[in-house]
Amino acid sequence: MIAFIDDHREAHGVEPICKVLPITPSTYHAQVAQRRDPAKLSARARRDAALKGETKRVFGENFRVYGARKVWRQLKREGHDQARCTVARLMRGMGLQRVVRGKRVRTTISDKGAPCPLDHVNRRFKAACPNALWVSDFTYVATWSGFAYVAFIIDAYARQIVGWRVSRTPHTGFVLDALEQALHERRPLRGGGLVHHSDRGSQYVSIKYTERLALAGVEPSVGSMGDSYDNALAETINGLSKAEVIYRRGPWRSLEAVEFATLEWVDWFNHRRLLEPIGNIPPAEAENQYYASQVRLDLAA
Repeated sequence: MIAFIDDHREAHGVEPICKVLPITPSTYHAQVAQRRDPAKLSARARRDAALKGETKRVFGENFRVYGARKVWRQLKREGHDQARCTVARLMRGMGLQRVVRGKRVRTTISDKGAPCPLDHVNRRFKAACPNALWVSDFTYVATWSGFAYVAFIIDAYARQIVGWRVSRTPHTGFVLDALEQALHERRPLRGGGLVHHSDRGSQYVSIKYTERLALAGVEPSVGSMGDSYDNALAETINGLSKAEVIYRRGPWRSLEAVEFATLEWVDWFNHRRLLEPIGNIPPAEAENQYYASQVRLDLAA
């Protein structure tokens, strides 16, 4: 109403407009005076004005996907002390909303004739340390030049993305490239107990892929047939990438555009995104805490 009166006061005057609207002239003039002199604002209004800027900044710096809970937690990490309900109220007032995940899309095409490793995970997507369990899956993105396929490999300990690749075709070489990146970046000990889990997609049970796992000393694991939860953690990461990047920024012109956006998102996800299952900290921070604790144990010993 204040904005409406501002727009029409020159033509009709404040008092005539206030007679029609549910607002008194004194209330309007008080609002105008506070706008001109912030010192006249109430203590709560001054706090809200300062917090609005910080809330909007945190929301914008995190792909504009956070809801009030995660914005509040990030503000607390930065030293701001305010109630979660305050952040929620300010976000509603500014029209800031969290991203909502869509439905899962099926991309797995099983090769029923291919021999499959056993399921060593059985839906237990937890690990005691990094490089104990990796999970893999891929999804697709529609672009103006055809489909692009995006594969991820995730370390289950802190849900850090350790390998990824974007390709024009869903062939075995595409997911093998993601595996090569993960092996190069993490350099797991041969025979160190690392398990690689996937669904029964033909790419993951192919001879080339299983041979590469064997060469690296990684134990393969494949989910059971017809089990919708056989690779739930990897599908969760796929769903987050779709909701937080693909659906919000599309339509996509090319594979290169998808690849660059995925690069940005993976860097943010690993180093800045707060994940509730690991204590509302980023994956990289969780792993750093683990290795720091191991150093302290070694020193104590």
